Amino acid sequence: MNNQSQVTREDDVKLTPLAMAVLELLLEQPMHPYEMAQVMRARHVEARANVKPGSLYHAVERLETHGFIEVVDTQREGRRPERTVYGVTEAGRDAFIARAKAMVGSIAPEYPEFAVGLSALNELDREDALAELRTRALKLQAEAAAEQVIVDSLIAKPLPALYWLDLRFTAARREFELAWTNQLIEDIITGRVDWVPAECEDEA
Repeated sequence: MNNQSQVTREDDVKLTPLAMAVLELLLEQPMHPYEMAQVMRARHVEARANVKPGSLYHAVERLETHGFIEVVDTQREGRRPERTVYGVTEAGRDAFIARAKAMVGSIAPEYPEFAVGLSALNELDREDALAELRTRALKLQAEAAAEQVIVDSLIAKPLPALYWLDLRFTAARREFELAWTNQLIEDIITGRVDWVPAECEDEA
């Protein structure tokens, strides 16, 4: 067994969200990276993957290295640089399906910074903590409003809901976090959550 086969098989379950987004597009039709970026932008893929030019090209290169995609054509328009068109391989299709199943059916460990910040909240001054929570709530409100505009636009289109479940999930999660943060602010203000500074714990 050669090293290439080992790397490819091990990588089957380690496809990143961006790599999954690339494979998803190529399962529809062959594309060059610039076209991928345009379609991802139009579909708001940035809500679930880190879509930046550098990271996108790196993901494409990595997928090709592992045999999940391959060059199917090259295009040139006028004096523009030649563009390489990629298509998904059978191995890429299998890896995509396997990873999608794992992502849907498994609970992957995540380490959100907000949870870490909440664990250290009692180290802050009460008013500073409230100020930061209010700032977060305002930002969440703005993001939730922007996502709702996207959701409303998709609802208005004759597009099956199955195609944009990821956006519905993201919007719902944002609404939940906003409601939870606002409730925490209210609980601290009203005393339902007792404010016990860290120095008081030390004295106890």
